[in-house]
Amino acid sequence: MKKRRGFVQIAILHLLKEEAMHGYQIMKELEERSSGAYSASAGTVYPALQELLDQHLIELDAESDKKIYVLSDKGKKRVEEAAAHFEVEFWVEWKERMVWRNSKHAIQLKEAVDRWEKEWRKSVKKARGNPKKIQELITMMEEMTDRLKKDSNS
Repeated sequence: MKKRRGFVQIAILHLLKEEAMHGYQIMKELEERSSGAYSASAGTVYPALQELLDQHLIELDAESDKKIYVLSDKGKKRVEEAAAHFEVEFWVEWKERMVWRNSKHAIQLKEAVDRWEKEWRKSVKKARGNPKKIQELITMMEEMTDRLKKDSNS
């Protein structure tokens, strides 16, 4: 499964909007902006940088002998578009998300989702070829989705 890096990519774009940086600077700055709640790893940051390069949202500084990343015009536009989706300043949102990710409740929720997913996969495997069981699973998923929608709208 491909790891999602969307929020890290947006954070990188925000950093590069402020100034050109090399990868290690980006990793340190992401950690600092979260007050240490996010520990950036090369395994996350460098693939995110490569994806941003592939999407032409960032470029390498042609005048530097080091790998210095700069925001492209397309990247500047993406940062502006993304800003409209945040209710608060981006770095406030960044810090809140990173603190939440490490909280006891977030960890408990992730563990519960992981257990649920394991059981879901077993149920789907067992239901293969059994239209009645498949329909029961679909009904269960629709009921859960409706409950989540109702809960998120209240």
